[in-house]
Amino acid sequence: MAEESFYGVTLTAEENTETWDFVDEDYSRGQKLVIKQVLLGAEAKDNEFNVVEVTTGKDSIQIPIAVLKAGETRAVNPDVEFYETKVTFKLIKGSGPVYIHGQTIKDDVEVVDMEEEDDEDEPEDEEIEHPKKRAKIEQNADGKNAKNQKKK
Repeated sequence: MAEESFYGVTLTAEENTETWDFVDEDYSRGQKLVIKQVLLGAEAKDNEFNVVEVTTGKDSIQIPIAVLKAGETRAVNPDVEFYETKVTFKLIKGSGPVYIHGQTIKDDVEVVDMEEEDDEDEPEDEEIEHPKKRAKIEQNADGKNAKNQKKK
């Protein structure tokens, strides 16, 4: 069963960095952070670009995920997922405020042995045969096909 929770941070000139780190627990299907939207606050300065950069711990990738400017672009919907890695958001340009929100998902599912289940549900070969295939075989059993029968 998946455990989902809201994630939200605010970046400003004074507090320009925020880090999310996955919980070091065993979740069979993993943990991830999903960023749905990055918003520029109403009190942001006109004509000032605000750039949010993300750095991942696993791959050490550094890339901007949002470039916002009051009067032009106030929100972006990056819809990015970070799977089981430390993620750092940093306001590398501008004074903000920039709001980042999304959700964290911790997925723990009961593991079922699929081989045992498949063996029980597998039909015999005779049961698999399709009705159309069976009709075609019966038509051709006397050595004639459907075209020859129609010509007579």
